[in-house]
Amino acid sequence: MNLRIVLVEPLYQGNVGSVTRAMKNFGFSDLVLVNPCKLEGEARAMSSHARDLLENAKIVSTLEEAIEDCSIIIGTTGIAGSRFDLHLRVPGYTPEEMKERLSGVDGKVAVLFGREDNGFTREELKKCDMIMTIPTSEVYPVMNLSHAVTVVLYEFSSIKSGETPLADPFDIRLLYGHLSELLDDIDYPEHKKEKTDLMLKRIFGRACLMPREVQTLRGIIRKIQRNCNNENGNSNVFENEEK
Repeated sequence: MNLRIVLVEPLYQGNVGSVTRAMKNFGFSDLVLVNPCKLEGEARAMSSHARDLLENAKIVSTLEEAIEDCSIIIGTTGIAGSRFDLHLRVPGYTPEEMKERLSGVDGKVAVLFGREDNGFTREELKKCDMIMTIPTSEVYPVMNLSHAVTVVLYEFSSIKSGETPLADPFDIRLLYGHLSELLDDIDYPEHKKEKTDLMLKRIFGRACLMPREVQTLRGIIRKIQRNCNNENGNSNVFENEEK
């Protein structure tokens, strides 16, 4: 499958090197690093015969750059967290369950791994279409970064690309933008908007939308918005819509 591994601000170069080794073990090569630590001798030593992956890894300064051309964004995280941010972490799927969801799709999928100490920020979690968590023992649930990547790569290595094309990432972003605008147009309660935006993103992310499905949804939303704006005396909405 067309899989990209994204490490967000990895702290330890040994982990980065070990990740490249695991990627080569399972036949993956697309690695993007967001503001990584220095990658020197330890990283090269731990990468072993995957040094080419280490040297060819793309380094970017923002998460947006790392995922801009990906149709599905999967964040890996533990479900445990404060009640304040629990909605950002559920529903969560195991790697095996995620494999079933991705079977048969044709498009670029990014799997994000957070910082070894603090994981992801709230804003980073909100960018994810789906959340994946690895079941571990309650005695010691925290996994080493490279070990977590290896578990995911093992499961995903048996996924075969199919004939179901994923929608273009740009069109998906437009869809999410229209959904957010629609909530404003119907005077959706402001204090519920963040969670509802995220819920809609996760619903459609799990659906692995195809191009025609995205266009149909956007057409329906445009029609609803036109009706809303016509009632308010403005019939020219979306005349200059971005193509």
